[in-house]
Amino acid sequence: MPAFRRLLFSRFAAQWSDGVFRAGLAGAVLFNPERGADPLTIAGGFAVLLLPYSVLGPFAGALLDRWDRRRVLVLANLLRGLAVVVASVAVGFGLAGAELFVLALVVEGISRFAGSGMSASLPHVVPRHTLVTANALSTTLGAMVAVLGGGCAIALRALFGADNTGSAWSTSFAVLGSIVAAFIASRFGRGSLGPDSVDEPDDAIVAVARGLADGGRAALAAPTVTAGFVALFAHRASYGISLLLTVLLLRYSFHDLGLLKAGLPGLGQLAVMAAAGILLAGFCTPRLVARFGRHKVVLSSLLLAAASQAGLGLPMRLPTVLVAAFLITAAGQVLKLCVDSAVQRDVGDEARGRVFALYDTLFNTTQVAAVAVAAAFVPLDGRSPALLLVATAVYLLGGLGYLLAIRRNPRV
Repeated sequence: MPAFRRLLFSRFAAQWSDGVFRAGLAGAVLFNPERGADPLTIAGGFAVLLLPYSVLGPFAGALLDRWDRRRVLVLANLLRGLAVVVASVAVGFGLAGAELFVLALVVEGISRFAGSGMSASLPHVVPRHTLVTANALSTTLGAMVAVLGGGCAIALRALFGADNTGSAWSTSFAVLGSIVAAFIASRFGRGSLGPDSVDEPDDAIVAVARGLADGGRAALAAPTVTAGFVALFAHRASYGISLLLTVLLLRYSFHDLGLLKAGLPGLGQLAVMAAAGILLAGFCTPRLVARFGRHKVVLSSLLLAAASQAGLGLPMRLPTVLVAAFLITAAGQVLKLCVDSAVQRDVGDEARGRVFALYDTLFNTTQVAAVAVAAAFVPLDGRSPALLLVATAVYLLGGLGYLLAIRRNPRV
């Protein structure tokens, strides 16, 4: 399937760029000897990564169901490359606080827009019966490539230095991925990625303004999608809490333990463990769903994440935290793949972009809110067993919510 491979390679280039930019920015803000970092600063960093598309998502979703998605992918990646250059220059000049966050918001907002465009385009390049497998492959390998990008940024940081100038050079390399992604996307034919039809009023302003409501109605009309949203709400909230604690532990509490590292290298090792979990999920999810059914797989993933959070997270030791990252990320990726395939299968093409935009909006906002609330209570060293127990309880509540939501139509 040449079209699928082309979309896949465009995703790889874009996600490599994402990995470079995010790791470069993390090094500049969180692990830069010229700057400090406290829980609120880290919460602000998560907001930069997650909120931009959450604010624009409902409007962007309507545009993805109205504009030629091939053109969207080309222009969005080119604009993102330009924004990366501007943000890197700002890092080099020592810009901090709200000004730097605004620039990073622009980069991430465009990136999320392009990512939703790729997800909405997938059913146009693979047969319907292969959506779960194709989605697992593209999402899993894309996440691995993003981790590779992060590793490249850490290596570049070692080459150029950990100060503002070195961080700027490391972050700037992300522009290469954006250019390659735009070039590959330009090779698609006009209209080949959809939308096939436009189910919107002629007035573009009206169409954009009602994007959130349209996405919500389409999601509520599909019980598999609604139930999946509930499960992912729980995962994003719990994951946000544990991720904040982990970054603080790596920054202030943990020390190198043989091959296991603290600080920014430790964050890189955490990303590698998470990538391994994503790889495992991508390999196993289609087989698990085919054998046990989506409902059992989703519920088992929530239970695995809860057990990992409590059993491996609570000791708050570097080795157990890394194993917990592997298992929790694997469980979360299984959930995401199940929900992605439900949206791609059970939502019509004329509304799919808006549902994916709503998807990003709700879940990223949930994770940012969870991080912000946790930042108000967590100590600087990240050692807070009470917050980890709250995160565990959220997973269990998510399983209960999933069961209640799926009862609307238990045969789906």
